[in-house]
Amino acid sequence: MLDKTYNPKDIEDRIYEEWESSGAFECGTRPDAPSYCIVIPPPNVTGSLHMGHALNNTIQDILIRFERMRGKDVLWQPGMDHAGIATQMVVERQLMENQEPDRRSMGRERFIERVWEWKAESGGTITNQLRRLGASCDWRRERFTMDDGLSQAVLKVFVELYKQGLIYKDKRLVNWDPKLLTAISDLEVMQVETKGHLWHLRYPIKDEPGRYIVVATTRPETMLGDSGVAVHPDDERYADLVGKTAVLPLVGRELPIVADEYADPEQGSGAVKMTPAHDFNDFEVGRRHDLELINIFDGHAVLNENAPEKYRGLDRFEARKQIVADLETEGLVEKIDDHDHTIPYGDRSNVVTEPWLTDQWYVDAQTLAKPAIEAVERGDTEFVPRNWEKTYFEWMRNIQPWCISRQLWWGHQIPAWYGPGGEVFVEHSEADAKAAALAHYGNDVELVRDEDVLDTWFSSALWPFSTLGWPDQTPELARYYKTDVLVTGFDIIFFWVARMMMMGLHFMKDGEGRPEVPFDTVYIHALVRDEAGQKMSKSKGNIIDPLELIEEYGADALRFTLAAMAAQGRDIKLAKSRVEGYRNFTTKLWNAVRFCEMNECVPVEGFDPSTVKHTANRWIVAEVARAAEAVTKGIEAHKYNEAAGGIYQFVWRVFCDWYLEIVKPLMNGDDAEAKAETRATAAWVVDQMLHLLHPFMPFVTEELWSKLAGPGGRKSKLILSQWPADLPSGDAAAGAQIEWVIRLVGEIRSVRSEMNVPAGAKINAFVIGGGADTSELVEAWRPEVQRLARLQTFETAADIPAGAVQVVLDEIVVALPLADVIDVSAETERLNRELDKIAQEISKLQAKLANEKFVSRAPEHVVAEQRERCADAEARRDKINAAVQRLVGAA
Repeated sequence: MLDKTYNPKDIEDRIYEEWESSGAFECGTRPDAPSYCIVIPPPNVTGSLHMGHALNNTIQDILIRFERMRGKDVLWQPGMDHAGIATQMVVERQLMENQEPDRRSMGRERFIERVWEWKAESGGTITNQLRRLGASCDWRRERFTMDDGLSQAVLKVFVELYKQGLIYKDKRLVNWDPKLLTAISDLEVMQVETKGHLWHLRYPIKDEPGRYIVVATTRPETMLGDSGVAVHPDDERYADLVGKTAVLPLVGRELPIVADEYADPEQGSGAVKMTPAHDFNDFEVGRRHDLELINIFDGHAVLNENAPEKYRGLDRFEARKQIVADLETEGLVEKIDDHDHTIPYGDRSNVVTEPWLTDQWYVDAQTLAKPAIEAVERGDTEFVPRNWEKTYFEWMRNIQPWCISRQLWWGHQIPAWYGPGGEVFVEHSEADAKAAALAHYGNDVELVRDEDVLDTWFSSALWPFSTLGWPDQTPELARYYKTDVLVTGFDIIFFWVARMMMMGLHFMKDGEGRPEVPFDTVYIHALVRDEAGQKMSKSKGNIIDPLELIEEYGADALRFTLAAMAAQGRDIKLAKSRVEGYRNFTTKLWNAVRFCEMNECVPVEGFDPSTVKHTANRWIVAEVARAAEAVTKGIEAHKYNEAAGGIYQFVWRVFCDWYLEIVKPLMNGDDAEAKAETRATAAWVVDQMLHLLHPFMPFVTEELWSKLAGPGGRKSKLILSQWPADLPSGDAAAGAQIEWVIRLVGEIRSVRSEMNVPAGAKINAFVIGGGADTSELVEAWRPEVQRLARLQTFETAADIPAGAVQVVLDEIVVALPLADVIDVSAETERLNRELDKIAQEISKLQAKLANEKFVSRAPEHVVAEQRERCADAEARRDKINAAVQRLVGAA
């Protein structure tokens, strides 16, 4: 017997353990079936489950469970990312807290050992948290971007790309973190809105005393590295200055004045100082005009020997104050404006990053991007929603060299060794490098390995094939590559998706030797925001912890909430109340199935739903088929909200609210044949319902499935059972009858509610019009309608009785005499008062929404909330107006 109430805490851990220990998640158990594979976006080894993870992995698990139930040989490949900077920082912080030697005192080899020790003890917390969510990964195959197999893949890719001329070393600008002393990716840079200043500086024109060109900057300290001034070629104000030189204040360096379209005549003075070694845009302008690259900072963002002696050794912000003061003394500051702008901060160090000129390793991304662009153009890989293809193309067609080196110790050390004279040898191992050096020099020489490690995204770019065993030609690689769907967020389309496309197409070939994409479909999910539509952040204090929601409401409720709200292209506004609402849905399901169990509805061996006779049973069989189609199509089209909505409506409205209410008398009536058929039908419906719900709510459905076994027990777990398919379409005539009953009862219930008819009061109802067919329906369904609508009588009539409220339903009128039940006059007065209040509310809301200042200045979510309130009030007004009209007719 099922317990009276459902408590997720009592079953979730137990059921998950049963799944995992029984091998339910394992791939390869259906060798003759079609394969289906998803690779998990590897979470950081330092990570903890956040709401983005919860959404991302819920969607993946829906797909995996769905395809597993459809009979495919499914692999959900799990694993973790070594998270170079994040992990190194965690361990360094631990050393500091324990008052141990820092990493440099410890030495590289011992420090790396220490990181591995930390991983063994504390890393990977998130994999257990994913288990709590219900993720059905094949955990036997879990990979780590620093494990031996993936490290071999990284080595092979680096060496081959280098020897193909697609990896090279160059001096370019990078995002430099002066605290962590490493280059970082754009994704690791936070743009922070800041109230700052814009300094307008006068640069004297050479040989033209008293004439200046004014440039504006938010970083006056970088002027010491200026090597030019740019103006727009069509800016007539400076036409005579192009080709001349300005003189850099405080330094005396001559700066060529060049014409370049980068300069915007509408911004500031229209003239722009060029600091190619400290600004990404200036770097490109400098390349076009051969401007000198002058690096004025060291790695700590302290002014170096290229600055005038007075400023050397100053921190950049101290130097700023001194430089501005000196320029003011010389009368070269024209004005200082208050200026709101964004400043880049390292997301780990929380210090301002610098565009810094340094030697780094790069991938020729432009060459690798071409096949990746063509593959999406051909439709080999499809983005869902399709609008993200535009973003992909935009990034790929304007791609820059990819900086892949990082000045860290934790990560894949770059396989490059340097010999005398700086000659570089890139090989798989030190022995290979020594052999190459011997061939080059003619004798043994001392080699020094490059200390840098690779960008974490480099190893992640190989994830779809390295996790399957590449570079070895494993059976798994042959069976599961290319993978089917990648589920990810829009923010890493460039950092991860594009790079997997580039690497997959370069290194993987199909059976005919053609380059092969890593996945058929890329599903881009939206952001999970708070209920007001705000992005979650620690600073706002609005972070919703998925683990807390799982603890309070169960994993199924959270999963269903996320799926039900996952409309394509629309961010999720998550409120705790929504999760609570879907917890109530779980309770509704539990109670309905328990009701069936109490009424002896057990699966019947050989039951054929196409043979049922009773109208309600024929109708519910058809509704099951309709629900199965809706859920299947929704998941296939990645419209998870529609799939979830389809099964939700079936369970709550169709099955619980109507079918069970209609057939209650049959389940315990005197007609033995009808009783047996209805019990068997209800049990069959429950089985199909649990199948359709399982991808969304795996725990409660598995528990109910196991408890509702027939006499012979279950042959398999629900997770491995067959998805509903080829279901009988049912009987259209039966469906029409039941829909008529549902609409009729619904209308009568609405009138009762609108008119404040006491819940216990039984009223009369008369059906006027409709002919013989209607009379037959009234006769056939009189007991059910009377019971469900709480009616004293339900009859046909020739005329509408006096004092009756009228409801029009297709070709008939339903008359409800209420004069003896309610005070019509008082009720009309009450509703009119309510209408007055709503009219005032609508007027205020409309005035606010008509105010352009409010609409333009108020946060977007506040405006949206006001519009929603106005729409709700208008809907209430229309409903009450209809009720008033009914009462007027009854008076």
